[in-house]
Amino acid sequence: DGYWWIQGRIDDVLKVAGHRISNAEVESAAVSHPKVAEAAVIGEPDEVKGEKIVAFIILKEGVNEEESLKKDISTHVRKVLGPVAYPDKVYFVKDVPKTRSGKIMRRVIKAKALGKDTGDVSALSNPEAVSSIPQIN
Repeated sequence: DGYWWIQGRIDDVLKVAGHRISNAEVESAAVSHPKVAEAAVIGEPDEVKGEKIVAFIILKEGVNEEESLKKDISTHVRKVLGPVAYPDKVYFVKDVPKTRSGKIMRRVIKAKALGKDTGDVSALSNPEAVSSIPQIN
């Protein structure tokens, strides 16, 4: 139709098994699960696939954290986006770091999860959320 849609920034792209997938696409698919309130997705370096998808999930109020729910969320994302978008790891967190305008700070999440320096987090609206991100490797 001649229209352009801007889906996200180039640095918000995962490279999984030769496919480019937007972090926002995977997050949107995860949030479409009835028990998920919010999601943040990063890529974990992988020698074979390039990157593995890692999802940090905030559950809706009253939903219990269960191991079976992690697989259910991953399967849901796979059904929505296809097999290449299957999150290899799912972590339940209480909050994710955000800017004052509410943008999820994926670079901070990725740095913390990979055990790297997160840099200055003083401008975040919720700097305490950084400590809730688990180290994944």
